[in-house]
Amino acid sequence: MIAILALALASCGGKPTSSAKTDPEAEKAAALERARHDAFGTQVQALDKAKSMQDDLNKKAAAGLDKADEASK
Repeated sequence: MIAILALALASCGGKPTSSAKTDPEAEKAAALERARHDAFGTQVQALDKAKSMQDDLNKKAAAGLDKADEASK
């Protein structure tokens, strides 16, 4: 019993098998892609849609400001 416990403790203290360094940005992108198809898929897709709407509204607002500047000249 003690020998089994000693072997179990010795095996837990080992180094990780993967010594390759990961790129944080690549891991973040991969995690986001996994989340799109996981349990949080709906929330991630809603976030993507909100970000695209924000970009669209910013473009429309900038175009409106440009038109207002042209009209005031």
